[in-house]
Amino acid sequence: MSSSSVQSHYTGLSRLKLFFALSRTPHGLLDMATPAISALLWLGEIPTLKVIALGLVTAFSGYTAVYALNDIIDYRTDKVKIQRDGLNDTNKDLDSVIMRHPLAHDLMSYKECLLWALGWASLAIIGAYQLNPACVLIFLIGCGLEVVYCLLLRVSYLRTFVSGAVKTSGGLAAVFAVDPNPSPLFLIVLFSWLFFWEIGGQNILNDSTDIEEDKRLQAKTVPLRFGLERTRSMILVFLIITVLLSGFLFNLSPAAFTLPYVVLCILVGFYLLLMPAYGLYRGRKRRQALTLFKKASCYPLTLLILVTVKLKI
Repeated sequence: MSSSSVQSHYTGLSRLKLFFALSRTPHGLLDMATPAISALLWLGEIPTLKVIALGLVTAFSGYTAVYALNDIIDYRTDKVKIQRDGLNDTNKDLDSVIMRHPLAHDLMSYKECLLWALGWASLAIIGAYQLNPACVLIFLIGCGLEVVYCLLLRVSYLRTFVSGAVKTSGGLAAVFAVDPNPSPLFLIVLFSWLFFWEIGGQNILNDSTDIEEDKRLQAKTVPLRFGLERTRSMILVFLIITVLLSGFLFNLSPAAFTLPYVVLCILVGFYLLLMPAYGLYRGRKRRQALTLFKKASCYPLTLLILVTVKLKI
């Protein structure tokens, strides 16, 4: 399908789909589970309805803004990819459920995309300030790191660590939203848990499926720096660390999770992270990487459901 035919398809109210594609809303909705479970684990109970409502609006606004910011900063790079590889929307991953990079496909103007991102960022800042002014600072740092991450594409593979830090910002902000004085130890473990999950189950995993594109762009990524074989080993190690940290994190929660419950949560990590990661390590096929990406994206949501059920019993 050509750009012109796709553009004619998105008219009227359906044009809103382009904005949600810009913000990768399906992926962003799954990511909202991250701040939710972070807050519940530290608070140890269900927060008030007001905090829940405000938190949901703020989290949605924040993720919508940051994902849009990524496409805005990467506009020229994405444009080059499209010119070389065409419209490559296979709907095989979460970021392609609607379509990838509508701005770079010339289906949207740069100005309207910028206004979209700024509007949601403003709403996120207002909500964050109502929860705790510290959340505003964390959100702004996350936005700044997202810009740095994009600008490092052709500079250093170490950008993956910046991505890890960006993904932790939602969880950290959520903890401060429910408690202005959280435990430093809990924050360190939470940061590490989300950091290794993002790197192993999202960032370098995603880069490993785009290695040919990135090579033509002269990008600096972990798979290009270390090769696919070593990258798959890293993914497995990072996700093992993630699952181990989850057990420690649950033990730090005031909710007093019993040992069988902690084991259950570890088994969730084994099923959603370790089994597909080992399958990728052994099989070394792109479809296995996509399977791991989808399952890893559902990991925080699955744990959120288990924690919510436990706290309501």
